[in-house]
Amino acid sequence: MEQKVNFFSFDLASFEDYIQEQFGAKKFNARQVFDWVYRKWSLDIDSWSNVSKKLKENLKEDLDWSLPKIVWKGLSKDGTRKFLLALEDEQTIESVVIPATGRSTLCISSQVGCAIGCNFCHTGTQGLKRHLKIEEVVGQFVAVSHFLISQGLIAPTLSNIVYMGQGEPLHNYNAVKRATEIFMEPLGIGLGQRRITLSTSGLVPQIEKLIDFPPVNIAISLHSPNDETRSELMPINKVYDLERLFKAIKSIPLKAHRYITYEYLLIAGVNDREVDIDDLCSLLHIKESKISLIPFHEYPGSDYKKPSKSKVLWFRDELAKRGYICTIRQTKGEDILAACGQLKSAVEEDPNLWS
Repeated sequence: MEQKVNFFSFDLASFEDYIQEQFGAKKFNARQVFDWVYRKWSLDIDSWSNVSKKLKENLKEDLDWSLPKIVWKGLSKDGTRKFLLALEDEQTIESVVIPATGRSTLCISSQVGCAIGCNFCHTGTQGLKRHLKIEEVVGQFVAVSHFLISQGLIAPTLSNIVYMGQGEPLHNYNAVKRATEIFMEPLGIGLGQRRITLSTSGLVPQIEKLIDFPPVNIAISLHSPNDETRSELMPINKVYDLERLFKAIKSIPLKAHRYITYEYLLIAGVNDREVDIDDLCSLLHIKESKISLIPFHEYPGSDYKKPSKSKVLWFRDELAKRGYICTIRQTKGEDILAACGQLKSAVEEDPNLWS
């Protein structure tokens, strides 16, 4: 039996072409469907009042409308929500909703597991199972949005996306690019480019392709300005060292008044010394760089420790004195293992989630 195409893999232009070729429908019909799905948040095709009966029947018969299934959800004491989502092959991924004043951000996954193997990251202990399909990346946003809307928790929907869940987004470049285009479709979800952040561990050949990627915010997982320490933390640095990484970063097209954000995970006794500050300042262009300090989030089995609050503040203040824009990322969801670097498909550890 021929597998149906999943609706959530279409951007508007490709959906216009599809229904025109398959059903003889008009382009405005595609815009009507996108409005129902992504603006009115209705997946009840029969209720779409301005769509013809024939087209509705064709859509139901020819397309797959399935979404990742929420099989578990957790609520942190700080309001962060973590979702375990099951895919069609029973693999699982995690997505996290991070609340803040005036916005709600979805941290989405791009792979089942991750191949990069950063030593500080809980996801890395899972290994890479597979890439996510376009519809599985977009489907996280849609499935979580429908849950939140049904509970009266957001109106009308999530406002921001960060590709900081499970996986290396640029390792799954084509699917992530297409999903980003769907997220940004003005007649669909309609997220602005400044509301989407793509984070990469430093996959140099893919960074060089970003000239053809939608102009979203770019974040680089740096974590050390020293090759030896960074290679210890991030094995990818043994292949793409800091010299190669920063040569590739220079190729990223930056619009006026835009920055590259450098994520810096502060680990006690590893990369929180004065020499690290000196090396950071030698490495980063002061007018094009923002530094996001992330106090290490401990998880079961980790050998690394979180630095003291005073050490984190000292590190930030020293960078600020030297003229850098430097912030401390507020820890969210640590009590439900939903903080940065803590995500892992929990079903592996608790098979009862399926019962």
